Amino acid sequence: MTLNVNNQLTLLLDILDEQQSGSSASVSEYQQIERLIKSMMANHSITDEQLLSLLPDIYNYGRQGESAQSQPEHIALNKTNLDNWISAIQQNTTIE
Repeated sequence: MTLNVNNQLTLLLDILDEQQSGSSASVSEYQQIERLIKSMMANHSITDEQLLSLLPDIYNYGRQGESAQSQPEHIALNKTNLDNWISAIQQNTTIE
C-alpha cells in the first residue's frame, strides 16, 4: 500500500511528536524520517512553501540522529525545531 502525502505527514508527525514527548528514538525511526522526507520531496507532493522549506532541516535531523551519541541530547538540542516542525505539519494535515 502506498501512502499518500497526508498519510506520510501524519506518520512523520507521530514520529516527531513521540520523540519529543519521550525524549528517545531509535535509529530505525530516524531512518523512517529520512525515507518519508525523500519520498515527499521526490513526489513534489508538498505545496505549502513553509513546510517545503522545513523538509531539508527535518531530513538533516534524521541523519544526525542516526549517529548521535546521545538520543535524549540530540532531541533536547532540537526541541525548538521539533516544536516548529510539529506545528507546521499539523497545519498541513487533515487527520482522518
